Amino acid sequence: MAFSKHDIEQIAHLARLEISEADVPVYAAKLDRIIGFIDELAQADTGDLLPMAHSLDMSQRLRPDEVTESVERDYYQANAPETAHGLYVVPRVID
Repeated sequence: MAFSKHDIEQIAHLARLEISEADVPVYAAKLDRIIGFIDELAQADTGDLLPMAHSLDMSQRLRPDEVTESVERDYYQANAPETAHGLYVVPRVID
């Protein structure tokens, strides 16, 4: 795929990059090589490969899913000047 000067300027604008006129052909050549490599990868036969979540065949060590903290709302609200229905009551700020 050949990139035109307009294509490179549009891509640079979308990426918020400022490139000089002299760099446009360099970027066009590099993007053309990248697209060519992607096309080459797309032609690879992957029909007999199984999908995998990770490149290493390992299991993830996880900690046991146990409750370690408790809700102590009543304890904390005992120090509040005013509460209602389990919520803190504060003065109205906006009229």
